[in-house]
Amino acid sequence: MLVFISCKEDVLPKPKAHLRLEYPKTNYELTNLACPYNFEVSTEANVNTNEKCWMNIEYPNLKASINLTYRPVENNLKELFIEAEKLTFNHAIKADGISSVPYSNKAKKVYGSIYEVTGNAASPIQFHVTDSSNNFITGAVYFNIKPNYDSIKPAINHLQKDIIHMIESLTWNE
Repeated sequence: MLVFISCKEDVLPKPKAHLRLEYPKTNYELTNLACPYNFEVSTEANVNTNEKCWMNIEYPNLKASINLTYRPVENNLKELFIEAEKLTFNHAIKADGISSVPYSNKAKKVYGSIYEVTGNAASPIQFHVTDSSNNFITGAVYFNIKPNYDSIKPAINHLQKDIIHMIESLTWNE
């Protein structure tokens, strides 16, 4: 009997699996709007704009959108910065952390910051850009699902690349 018991294979625990999501290479096209700004946006997104040049960029496959708000600068640049940062830090209640990356392109007169809000906050990415004299844009990413940061992190990374491309391709219409 001892021989039969000792001949069993050892049971080994299986390693934890990680979800691997891959997104196709992104193609971009110029928005070409009748607004004070233009930039390239992903061809997988649907762009809706209104008369104030506010924009909703919807990603149906990701169940996400990027909401942009345009404001002209009228001797109120400081107030616009304060308002943009206030909107970002309102997520601190649910956030595990908030980090920012500044952006500056003197040749194109594009200056701003991108904020990543980690944790189960409503908006995991927020940003603002300006030419510091006439134009100010704020943006925020929202998902049409209950936020679960670990589950949506691959989609956040994908959208963050698109936002960086949007900012890098941004031009102000004089």
